[in-house]
Amino acid sequence: MSAETQLAAIPPAETAMTVYSTEKGLEPWLQKIRTEIDGFTPDISTRKGREAIASMAYKVARSKTALDDVGKKLVADLKEIPKKIDAERKRVRDTLDAWQEEVRRPLNEWQAKEDARIEFHNSMIRHIEDCGLGLIGGQPQPFALLFRELEEKIIVDEKFEEFEAEAHRTKAQSLAKLKISFDEHQKREAEQAELERLREESAARAKADHEAAIARAAVEKAQQEAAAAAQAERDAAARREQALIDQAAQAQREADQKARDAEAAAANQALQLKLQAEQAARAAEQAEANRIAAEQRAEQDRIAAEQRQAAAVEQARLAEVARAEAAAREQQRLAAAREADKAHKGAIYKAAKEAFMQHGMTEDCARLAVKLIASNFIPAVKIEY
Repeated sequence: MSAETQLAAIPPAETAMTVYSTEKGLEPWLQKIRTEIDGFTPDISTRKGREAIASMAYKVARSKTALDDVGKKLVADLKEIPKKIDAERKRVRDTLDAWQEEVRRPLNEWQAKEDARIEFHNSMIRHIEDCGLGLIGGQPQPFALLFRELEEKIIVDEKFEEFEAEAHRTKAQSLAKLKISFDEHQKREAEQAELERLREESAARAKADHEAAIARAAVEKAQQEAAAAAQAERDAAARREQALIDQAAQAQREADQKARDAEAAAANQALQLKLQAEQAARAAEQAEANRIAAEQRAEQDRIAAEQRQAAAVEQARLAEVARAEAAAREQQRLAAAREADKAHKGAIYKAAKEAFMQHGMTEDCARLAVKLIASNFIPAVKIEY
């Protein structure tokens, strides 16, 4: 901006910051412009005077712009300073963050290894707890596999470091829980086996009852058939006897008729009639004998059926007695086996207790030691039976 277009020169660059930052620091420049304005006396009536007024007003405006531009530039320069400060702050922060990470890296690596080590021990303890709950890898497993995992595969020793005591406690608790679960499982299986045995016995009794009912029905049917056969034979004999009687009567009538016709033939005819009567009597006797034989056969059939029924009932009774005796023998065998096993274990426990006592333990301490070992509470130590 040329000096001809403004009324006062702008403050020099070396003092501009001081002038603009001081209260009313531009007052001298404003007074100079005011002096120029006060000394200006144009003639408004002439064209030249009016142009002079316009020129003066323009110079005032240009002076305002020139003074304001200097202040604007100072403000712009000042605004750059925070940016440079922020950039330098960021550079320092990034550098020191990198140095902090460099210095802390060994500690971080050690901490990561330490966290991994602790997590490994915690995961092993959780694994031991899961085994006590019947799980391996989050899945239910058989008791044999769980006991082998706890008693043989998981060895708690110094490799557990400061977690060794907690691992021992957790393993003992898991084994105790697993044994309780196993005993309950065995009890449930024994109860199921007993229920199955009772169901089988009930089915056997029902089958025997059914077979006995069939035998009784067969006996009754045989009796009915025998009675019907006997009655049929009696009816047939009666019909045959009546037929012979009717035949004899008819013959007698014919003989009487012929006797009136021929006296000579009467004697012969009488003799024939006599013979026929004798034959009829013999036939009647034979029919009665047949009836009696039929009744005897029917009675024999009835007796045989009753004997078969009695034999079936006796056979069922003997089978039930044999089953009960076999069950009693099995119970006696199991009881004897339990007593023998108990005596065997008692002898082993006694020998172990006495061995501890021979090496300086009191009887109570020796008994407790044997009990703890027998209960698998002492790792890597067990009693051989």
